[in-house]
Amino acid sequence: MYYLTECPRDAIQGIQKFIPTEKKIEYLNLLLQLGFDRLDFGSFVSPKAIPQLSDTKEVLAELNSSSTALLAIVANEKGAHDACSFHRISYVGYPFSVNDNFQRRNTGKSIEESWDVLRSISENVQNANKDLVVYLSMAFGNPYGDNLNRADMCSIIDKIIAIHPNVEFMLSDTIGSSNPSSIQELYSYFKKRYSHLNWGLHLHSTPYEAASKIIAAKEIGCTRFDSAFGGLGGCPMAKEDLTGNIPTELVLEILEIDKVKFKTKFPQIQTFINSLK
Repeated sequence: MYYLTECPRDAIQGIQKFIPTEKKIEYLNLLLQLGFDRLDFGSFVSPKAIPQLSDTKEVLAELNSSSTALLAIVANEKGAHDACSFHRISYVGYPFSVNDNFQRRNTGKSIEESWDVLRSISENVQNANKDLVVYLSMAFGNPYGDNLNRADMCSIIDKIIAIHPNVEFMLSDTIGSSNPSSIQELYSYFKKRYSHLNWGLHLHSTPYEAASKIIAAKEIGCTRFDSAFGGLGGCPMAKEDLTGNIPTELVLEILEIDKVKFKTKFPQIQTFINSLK
């Protein structure tokens, strides 16, 4: 059984031209009809940092009821407090980079400074009876030339677990630097070492490498995938040239998931994607 998270938040966050709120609402409500396990719909971060997501609260207010759980990304204590105030949000996601350089760029805090932030986020999440997802950003490499060994990553992971024992981890290939071999090695290592926790993959890729990455993840037994229709997206805080998400349509094909319920909505999804190009 596979667990799929559709990530329109990640798909649109780096687009400079502001997408009208009404258009976002229409698209997200379309996605909510498709039966994903989770929808990464928005982010409670500074509008100066990510202008495209400055209307997350307004968007949330207009989303239709669905069996799909809503996930919101936060970068600090205030964002967590805001996200946890909405009963409709089930998951709070926090990007914790294994690279100090990127943690500073993405959250405004060093790794060392982020421990107190994570403690506060964990407290908010637990008090609101929600689930925490930590994205291990730059897990497969970074654009800064910084090296990080597996022992250092385990040290970070151990500290995160000590703060929030039932955390879910997503190994995140923030800039698309992973390959089939590194995906299988890293995922299998952490899945085995921390077998009591849920592990998934949030991969980015160039179009011609996406299929091999999904196949590699499938072969190693990964069951949790983040993706975005059209392969849109990329983190604007990582580098200027964005590397898109894994395309949802390709994930559905390779994982051999019944696409009947999706196909009827593909034309509308494609229309939205085309409007952004």
